Order: sequence, then structure tokens, then C-alpha cells
Amino acid sequence: MTEIPGAGSHLPTQIERDYRWNFLVNSLDGASFWFGMSFIASAVVLPLYVSHFTTNPLIIGLIPLLSTAGYLVPQLFTANAVERAPLKKFFPVNVGFFSERVPVILLAPTAYWLATGQPTLALAVFFFLYAWHTIGAGLIVVGWQDMIAKIIPLERRGRFFGITNFLGNGTGILGALAIPWMLAAFPFPLGYVYCFALAGVMIFISWIFLSLAREPAVATSKPAVSEWDYFRTLPAVLRRDRNFSLYLLSSLTFSLSSMANGFLVVYAVKTWRMSDAQASGFMIAMQVGLTLANLFFGFLADRRGHKMSLEICMLLSALSLGLAIVAPGPLWFYPIFFLRGAVNAGTFISGISIVYEFTSAENRPTYIGLANTLPGVTSALAPLIGGWLAGAAGYQPMFVLALAIGSGCWALLRFTVREPRQAGALNLQAEPD
Repeated sequence: MTEIPGAGSHLPTQIERDYRWNFLVNSLDGASFWFGMSFIASAVVLPLYVSHFTTNPLIIGLIPLLSTAGYLVPQLFTANAVERAPLKKFFPVNVGFFSERVPVILLAPTAYWLATGQPTLALAVFFFLYAWHTIGAGLIVVGWQDMIAKIIPLERRGRFFGITNFLGNGTGILGALAIPWMLAAFPFPLGYVYCFALAGVMIFISWIFLSLAREPAVATSKPAVSEWDYFRTLPAVLRRDRNFSLYLLSSLTFSLSSMANGFLVVYAVKTWRMSDAQASGFMIAMQVGLTLANLFFGFLADRRGHKMSLEICMLLSALSLGLAIVAPGPLWFYPIFFLRGAVNAGTFISGISIVYEFTSAENRPTYIGLANTLPGVTSALAPLIGGWLAGAAGYQPMFVLALAIGSGCWALLRFTVREPRQAGALNLQAEPD
């Protein structure tokens, strides 16, 4: 990449000079964002909220569908624009305020006015706002990831994500402690209204911190191409980089194994007739798992590579599903959700960061888009398959299938994908961007 005229010729020096500032404001952005998102956790809070309007597993399955596919699928469609943007910050800050943050802010007032008087409309509006939020996040996340890769040096990215998410999920433990109290103390829908309101306030605060990031403008030397021509080049990218293609295959398979994720809390509630307040206590276990695992995986990935972190995550995911299959009582779901939190932490940190190491800065948005959009397709199918299986055969057979698929994707990643740092793809530590 080449610098924009007037930007100076000391880009690495500028990035290093602003590193502490960028680490601070982006850490505060991530910490406040994840604290807010703990109040609308897609694995616990949102399924419980929707279960007040319907018990149909296919409808409940829309939540994990949107939380994964809605976030992942749009990314490849913005990669071409991100590659050619001198400032990546434009996407998460300027576009993201309306596409990602506003719908979360609207969740609380719509739940307050509609949940009891017009439940069908409340359900429809909820899914409209949640789809707006997840798809909107997917539209801007390539720009955000490319900005982070640009302003946070390679050898410090693992600890950046680890510390950032440790702070966010650590405060999220407070949110997880508050959620059962709010759902028990206030009649429906007020407990959820307060959860949604706190989520809206915190992600607005996180946007303020994000807007303070300092990013040097850098222009690409690649010629502009139309979207059609851009998409025509993608098969060649996959054919040329076999190691990355094998990684994508393992990621696609792991996405399919996520079919069980959105149904764990629903299964526990239905099997042991738990109240919302009791079931929301699983959030505490999940937040503790998230918090501790963020530090562990952040520093492990910096030292041993992101591939190892992802392998561990896949094994922990399989273990959590195995426990759900044999669980004799609801107390078992506390370690299950602890493990789910750890898996979420590791896959977030290393799922983002490993992609940076397969390619150079100029092609990074394309690789990010491919790594997220293609698994997003299977992520869209996974909860629908899971919901159908749960309705037709029961939750446990669906958990067994998810466990088998997850074990297979671990073997695929472990034995066919080379660690990109050792594969000689490129020396990112010497890369100025």
C-alpha cells in the first residue's frame, strides 16, 4: 500500500506513536460494547424473551441464525470498498452508528410499548431490529477489522483482543448478576426493557470511544474494479492459497456444528421447568468463561499462534455438547455455559486474527470477507437444521449431530491446515501497514 500524499513517509513511526492511544480508546470501545451486549446475549437473554411469544423452535432458531449469518454473510460484499478506502474508520464510525447501534437503542422502547398489548407485532419488530443490528454489523465489520490490523501491530493483537474482551466480559459479569434480579424483580416485559436499555446506552458509549481512534490515511495501489469483476477474482484466490482454503473448510464445518448453540437454554428450561430468572443465571457462568478465556487465549495466541487456540476452542465446544447430552440436571448447565463462554472468547480472538496472517495488507479485506461470509452461509443453515431436528426428533439427537460435526472440524483443522506463521505466507512483522 502507498501513503496518501501529505500523509508523510513514516507510517510505521506514526502507528507506533499512536499505539498507546489507540490501544486505550479501542479497548474502552470493546469493553463497553461487550458489557452492553451481555444484556442482550443471544444464547440466553434473547431466546428467553422470544419464548414469551412463541415456543416454535424454528422461530427461536432465527436468533442464532441472525447472530451468526446476519453478521457474517454481508462482509464479503463490502470487502472491495474497504480495500480501496484510505480510512477504514469510516465504516465502523460513520456507517456503523446507523447500521449497528441505532437498532439496539430502539429495542427497549419497542419492547415497552408492544410486548404486552401487541405480542405478535412485538415479536415481528424485535426480529426486524435484531436483523437490522446484525446485518448492519456485518456491513461494517470488515472495515473495523482492517482498521484494527492497521493500527495494532501483529505481535500485540492477541493481547489487545484478550485485554479488551477481558475488560468487557469482566464488567459483563456484573450484568449477568443483574439480569436474574431484573427478570425476577420486574414483571414482564419490564425486566427485559431495562436489559435492552442498558445495552443501548453502553453501545452508544462504545461508539464514542471508537470515534476517537487515530488512523493514518493510506491509499491502495490496486486499481479500482467493479463488484462483478471483483467477485470473479475470488475463485482464483481460493485456488492459489490452498492452506487458506483448507482453513475455510474447517471454519465452514465448525459453523455447521453451531446448530445447538441457540437451543441449550431452551432445552434446560423445558426439561427442568426453570423460570427466566433461574435460567438467566447461566449468563454468569458464560460471562466468567468469557472473561477468563479472553486473557488465556489472547496471550496464548501471541506466543503459540491462533491455530492452536482455535483447535482448543473446537475441543471445548465438543466437550460442552457432550455434557449437555448426558446432563442429569440443570446444575450441569453452569459448566456447559462456562465452556460456551470460553469457546466464544477464543473463536472471536483467533478467528479474527488468524486471517490477518494468511495474506498481505492490500488483500486483507478480501481474506476477511471470505473467512466470514462463506462460513456465514452454513451459519444461516445451522440453526434452521437444529430447529427442525429439535422439533422432529428432540434436542438430544440434535446435540449428538452437532458434537459429531464439531469433532470432524477439529480433525480437519488439526491435521490439514498449517500454522500460517510457519507456512511462510508472509512476514507480517516487517509489514509497515
